[in-house]
Amino acid sequence: MVIVTKYVPLPKPFFAINICGIIFAKRPLTEVDKNHELIHSSQCWELFVLGFYIWYGIEYLIRMIQYGNNAYRNISFEREAYANEHNLNYRTTRKRNAWARYLSKE
Repeated sequence: MVIVTKYVPLPKPFFAINICGIIFAKRPLTEVDKNHELIHSSQCWELFVLGFYIWYGIEYLIRMIQYGNNAYRNISFEREAYANEHNLNYRTTRKRNAWARYLSKE
């Protein structure tokens, strides 16, 4: 489900957020943007929602130490989503917990 509203409190340049599988966006999403967010939905459900947010937060803090301002783009969940957002069939072939492959920089 995608809810488009100008009242999404996100800092620039972000325009969408996925909360428990519901996507809140400041503007209509392209198919690529929607695919990116739906990859996050898959990740979220694999870790039983709460696990996803705990892991995301902890990994963000670790990546802040490692990469400073580039922390967000180096979170494994984001790396998987960005790497595959243009492949609109990715979610049909995606292996369970595929995000774990993106934990290391290799």
